[in-house]
Amino acid sequence: MTATSTSPSRTQFDRGHTGRHFAAIKASGRGALGGFLHVGYPDVATSLAAMRALTGEGDSPGVDLVEVGMPYSDPMIDGVTIQRAGTLALQRGVRTRDVFAAVEAVAATGTPAVVMTYWNLIEHYGADAFARDLAAAGGSGAITPDLTPDEAGEWFRVSDDHDLDRIFLVSPSSTDARIARTVASCRGWVYATSVMGVTGARAKTSSAAPELVARARAVDPAAMVGVGLGVSNGAQALEVSSFADAVIVGSLLVKTLLNAEDAGTPADLSELRRVVSDLATGVRGRLSDGSGTSGPVGGLVGA
Repeated sequence: MTATSTSPSRTQFDRGHTGRHFAAIKASGRGALGGFLHVGYPDVATSLAAMRALTGEGDSPGVDLVEVGMPYSDPMIDGVTIQRAGTLALQRGVRTRDVFAAVEAVAATGTPAVVMTYWNLIEHYGADAFARDLAAAGGSGAITPDLTPDEAGEWFRVSDDHDLDRIFLVSPSSTDARIARTVASCRGWVYATSVMGVTGARAKTSSAAPELVARARAVDPAAMVGVGLGVSNGAQALEVSSFADAVIVGSLLVKTLLNAEDAGTPADLSELRRVVSDLATGVRGRLSDGSGTSGPVGGLVGA
């Protein structure tokens, strides 16, 4: 990594492209929904179709932001589900350049796309070249889970040069000083990892998440905060959207593609679309009552 750098100096949080998008959604009375999938799983062409399916493709509500994952051989925060899909994508020949085709496919639907990647892949590609090609593909920015603001000097420079959002992570164990530095360094929004440990859908949302969001907002009330790690259904998405600006879902979506391949139908995106629909209705404050119809849920955002 390239160390050097102090975080940018400013008087108010820079919402960039994606933060302004989240703010507009919040002003409409609901939470935003972000969805993660790897490029290259089960193959490049199908992964692009799956990312377009995330957006709803105009037929039904979809995600408000697509996180395009770049498979990596040594992931640090990825749980078993995401690791398995990423490993298979690598074995099948996915390359860094494929991420730009995925971003372009998502951007063509009108839905913002950001890349989620470990820094080594950007550094190997060339930080300036990566930022240039990401912007040219219509990308809004990047999430870099293993890059801290202290070591992000090069990323500050090239993301500024190419007008890209930069999303860093905070966790429940982050000190107040670390949260302050991270919030000051982000453009777009702050990624709050709501649990300690690796990714994966969970039966219950994290009790630490509301406090972590509040700590980030205490640094700068204008900061937009998305919560990821653990959401597994629309009810949980609704719960998280009551205190966060965006709900980020990954493992649950990846699992639908793994299940389809295990069933011998890797191109079947029907379960992915069903899960996205459930999550999208959740952040809109409407959940199925079990009879096949939907009704409002009182007491939370969007009710």
